[in-house]
Formats: sequence, C-alpha cells, structure tokens
Amino acid sequence: MAPKVFVTGVTGYIGGDALYKLMEKHASDYEVSCLVRNSDKGAQVASRWANIRLVYGDLESSDILEEEAKRADVVLHCANADHEGAAVALTKGLATHPPETPSYIIHTSGTGILVWADVERQVYGEASTKIYDDWDEIGEVTSLPDFAPHRNVDKIILAAGSGSSHVKAAIVAPPTIYGRGRGPGNQRSIQVPDLAKSTLEQKQGVQVGAGKTFWTNVHVHDLSDVYVKLVEAAVSGGGQASWGKEGYYFTENGEHVWGKIAQLTASAAHKQGFIPSEEVKVLSGAELEKLDEFHKILWGANSRCRAIRARKLLGWSPKGESIEDNVSETVRYEAEAQGLVQHHAAKAAG
Repeated sequence: MAPKVFVTGVTGYIGGDALYKLMEKHASDYEVSCLVRNSDKGAQVASRWANIRLVYGDLESSDILEEEAKRADVVLHCANADHEGAAVALTKGLATHPPETPSYIIHTSGTGILVWADVERQVYGEASTKIYDDWDEIGEVTSLPDFAPHRNVDKIILAAGSGSSHVKAAIVAPPTIYGRGRGPGNQRSIQVPDLAKSTLEQKQGVQVGAGKTFWTNVHVHDLSDVYVKLVEAAVSGGGQASWGKEGYYFTENGEHVWGKIAQLTASAAHKQGFIPSEEVKVLSGAELEKLDEFHKILWGANSRCRAIRARKLLGWSPKGESIEDNVSETVRYEAEAQGLVQHHAAKAAG
C-alpha cells in the first residue's frame, strides 16, 4: 500500500516548493493529499498534479485536519508556524494511530525563534556572537523562553512527539530563505524581496541601524531537500532521522550580514537603472521607530545557527547559489512586480 502523505501550505512559498520536490521524486509511489482553501487554490495544484487528492479547508478547520491526520502516515505541515489550533488538531489525529505503526509529523517553524534576546533588549542593527546549533546544544534550542517567536507551537509539536509512542515529530526551522520557488502558488520569499521592494519604492537602499546583524540563510530548493529526506525517513519507519525531543532541524548554508545585503540590493537596483545611486539610508532613532516591528526584526535582529543534524543524519548537502549571488535576480523580480521593467523598456523605446 502506498504511503499516505498529507501536506499543508502547498500554495505558499515553502510548502509549494516542498510539494514540487516531493512530487518530482514520489508522484508514482506516494498517495499525496493537500489542504487548499478554495477552488482557485485547488485549481493551481490540480493543474500541476492531477493525481493529488484535494482537501478543502483551512487551518481553522480542526475537524478536517484531525480527520486527515488520522488517515495519513505522514503529515508535512508547511502552513502558518504560529497557528496553535492547527497543530493541536493534527497531532490529535495522528495520536489515533497504534504504537506499532506510529504516525509522523514534520512541522515548519523558523529561526525567527532565535531573535528573542535582541527583541527583549530592543537592540537592532548590532552584531551578536551567539550561535545556536541543533546537535550539541539541542536542549537549549528546544527550551527557549516561551515568549520567543514560534515557541508556542514548537512546544505543542515537541510535546506530541516526546510524550507519545503513537506520534513521531520533527521540527524544521528555516532561516532567511531565498530563491524563486517552484510551487503552484506563491514563489516569493519575504526578507530579501521586501528589502528590494522597499529599496525600489524609496529610491535608495535601506539599512537597520549599524547594519551589523547576522542571519543564516538557505536556498529554497535546498530547504525542500530536507523536507523530502524527512518524509522518506518517516515512510521507512523513521530511518536515521531524529524524532521527538531531538527532532529539531536547522537548515542553513551560511550566513549573511544585513548591511551587506542592503548595499548589494541598492547596487543591483542602481546598476539595473531603477534608483539614482547606490546610497543606503541608515534607519535610526525616530526613523527606526517608524519601521514596523516585523521588518525591524527581520532586518535588524540576530538569528544565527548551525545546521548539523540534517547533514549528519540525512546526508543533506545544500548546493544552491549564495544569497549574495541571488540579490540581482530578486531586484529584477521586484521591479517587474512594480511595473518598473515595462516602464524602462517603454522609456528606452522613446
């Protein structure tokens, strides 16, 4: 009997690319079901993969989520990392499986959980020397303060995976994700594209404070490889992967400094003719206060980690281009989204 895999978030950036990779490798040997909100979203998926079973609902549809988890062997949860109700419903459904044939959940969190110290101190734009890892320091990673972002749902998943022989759980925590997605819906990330968008709108680069903040990063295609490797491990009865209290996976292939990314973005936008100079505006004081909290954290708080577990246990070997090499393409995509590319073409034509 074909393994049953239930996937959420499939028209989103992360889930869409993960689904693409999963279907590329296992369209013929896995029975895949996907949660979609409406017929338009369903059509996006069906147009790519006619053999996927569509389940209509959303993260508020607790009964549907619970029922789908009951029938699934593996749940790949790539939707909202902060939705407690969905996590409860999915783990409740999975817990109905007998211990001799346990179920598996692979939940998407994020290394935004690591910004908690800077946010607590309200310090933005400065470097931090603190680097977490998911191997030697796994206990610290899975016991961060309750007020840390994503921690509320992480706790639900960790409790389900550690307190029951019926459910085997893993958490994947991506950092800054970059690169064009391959899924049926949204193919755009957030952090670098939003920086490019802001640069184009303000006609100059944008930097939070001193610009010394570190984040780790991963190409979306490499991230999808981790998801598929974990699904494959689950289907094989757990494989060499860690589950439960040690089933926490960072996914990084290096780190960047946001000040450098801000400068590269401004330079690319200038070189492509969208802004008048390579100048980067430093947001501090009152200007920094005007920046919304979301972007203040994404560009100005530190999130540093090392992805040891996926490399050791899953044989993960990321191969994507660097985030720095991807900046120019990101600027181009954002310019197209704003209609600037067409404008320049028309201007050049006279």
